[in-house]
Amino acid sequence: MVVGGSGGGQASGGPGDVGGHSPRPHSYENSQRSRQAAATRERIVTAATDIVHDLPNWDWRSLTIRAVAQRAGVNESTVYRHFATERNLRDTVLRRLETEAGVELEHLRLDNFGQTIAQTFTYLATFPIDRPTLDDPTFAALDQRRRDALRAALTQAAADWTDSEREMAAAALDAYWSVSTFERMITTWNLDPDEATRAATWVIGLITTAVREGHSPRRPDTDS
Repeated sequence: MVVGGSGGGQASGGPGDVGGHSPRPHSYENSQRSRQAAATRERIVTAATDIVHDLPNWDWRSLTIRAVAQRAGVNESTVYRHFATERNLRDTVLRRLETEAGVELEHLRLDNFGQTIAQTFTYLATFPIDRPTLDDPTFAALDQRRRDALRAALTQAAADWTDSEREMAAAALDAYWSVSTFERMITTWNLDPDEATRAATWVIGLITTAVREGHSPRRPDTDS
């Protein structure tokens, strides 16, 4: 038996010792190219995310391949090399935003839905929000009368609440007294008008009961 590499054994690193070979140059080059590609992709996603953070009211119409390429400092062809379509890019950006917000839809449960909403709203508050005005004076006047009516109803039902608490409750009720909510229930959730009405009045009933029982939307750390 030969010990140590003397005698008839082959020396380490010889022709028969595959494991002793140093990495081939092209393997290193491939690894370097992979790192560069990953860095470029990350720069593109970061640029797209930065653009979204600048867009008011979650309006993504300006999130184009050209705009992202300009922000990232690369050619449009480079963006397309990493994202075949604008949809692919937007999907990736949306997943990045979900990660930033700490939202994990796969783990959503009814018990943690309130916390999910809190995290989402806190994150959305970091985006610019324009306050669009109603151009039609008729609808603007109607909206003002409706908000005044809700404030008056809350003042009567919860006179001992602070103005801020009553305003939050009125805003919650107003969310279910809007055309957009009604339309979303029908077009997105495929409810019929009667089902949409019952769903909205059910939530409004829960809010009304909370008001009557004195459960205001105060900060959690002030609850007694």
